[in-house]
Amino acid sequence: MSNGDEEAETVDSLTERLEAVGEALEAAETEADLDEIEADLDAIESELDESELPVPDDEESPADELESQIEDYRNNLEAQRGPYAEDVTDDIEAAKPTIEDGEWTEQGEGEVVEAVAAFAETVGEILESPIDDAVTGLDSALDALSDSALAVTNADLDPDEDSETLESLVEAVDTLDADLDEAQEWSDLTVRETLRAEGYYDVLGHIKDYPPEWAALKEHEKRGNTEMVLLAYDLLDSDFMEEHCLDTLARMGPVAATDEAIDEMLQLAGKRDKTAIKILGKMGATEAVETLVEYVDADSDPTLQKVTFRALGEIGDEEAIQPLANKLLMDNDNVRPQAARALGLLGDTRAIKPLSETLKADEDSNVRAQAAWALRQIGTKRALEAVVDHGSDETFIVQTEIDKARRALDATVPNA
Repeated sequence: MSNGDEEAETVDSLTERLEAVGEALEAAETEADLDEIEADLDAIESELDESELPVPDDEESPADELESQIEDYRNNLEAQRGPYAEDVTDDIEAAKPTIEDGEWTEQGEGEVVEAVAAFAETVGEILESPIDDAVTGLDSALDALSDSALAVTNADLDPDEDSETLESLVEAVDTLDADLDEAQEWSDLTVRETLRAEGYYDVLGHIKDYPPEWAALKEHEKRGNTEMVLLAYDLLDSDFMEEHCLDTLARMGPVAATDEAIDEMLQLAGKRDKTAIKILGKMGATEAVETLVEYVDADSDPTLQKVTFRALGEIGDEEAIQPLANKLLMDNDNVRPQAARALGLLGDTRAIKPLSETLKADEDSNVRAQAAWALRQIGTKRALEAVVDHGSDETFIVQTEIDKARRALDATVPNA
């Protein structure tokens, strides 16, 4: 058997083993399952390192593709682990500096004490072992947190057998964090007075299950009150609320696309703020196209390129077609599929030709798959025919797109 045949056999064998790992990862239910999968990944990675597969001059190395898949599986594996008791105790300990460093008003100190007392009681109920501390002030609140963390440690919780208990503890810590964020500090007074004067809290009923700012924010989202979301974003000096305000704008999408909101996000986008760029895409803000097109060639920052490509695709402005089409010719295998996908989101028939050429000529299977997907999103007869005319493809993900296009072509489609 020639070296080439041996190398191909090695690649096929490792690919099959990785596919089995992927199936096992989906079926994994216990930490032991995950440990076994991790051992399999270690063995596959070790064999890959020893195989010394050659690196082709003009295409991605099979070893690189396998290493990328191994890394993806490792990330998925870590995401499935836990939660662990040490994660809970670390989060409890992390609440202490918040209490120690906070400049609490008299009301705020009472809210902190109440929040910690409720948390300690909840932990005791979850562990069926009461936390005996009487929480009467900030010092005793810190002691109660220490005792709560110790109780979690002493419970010797198993991530498999006690998963529900651990999840309940994680939820309790999240509630504590939210309550501490709500507790009033001196710096909050002017902000809250301003919010109250602007009618920010008027949407709230008598029962507030969450911090009032967050509860009001969710109600303003339901009512499409973009100006109130921006007011909270501008005034509330809280990472917690800032994140939720931006998430709210992204979910509201076109509803949030007021002149004020677009201008504010454009200012951030001008500083290469990726969250703002994402929001502008969700808004469909054509005003952002000129700014975003400048980032299409930001090859030194692929993360910026990725969010920019998607935003331009979601906005759907024709000015983005040629800049995105140009990126289909790049050497970077990570950029080309993102450009193809963005053209699919754009949905303009003028993208059919460059996407068809990419599907036909690109040697990277992921790029071909994204080009085929993009043509299907355009969805006209000519676009679907371009996919079907590709014939067959040895790569499963590409062939899947071809089959979908063939079925779509059999249905009624517009001519273009």
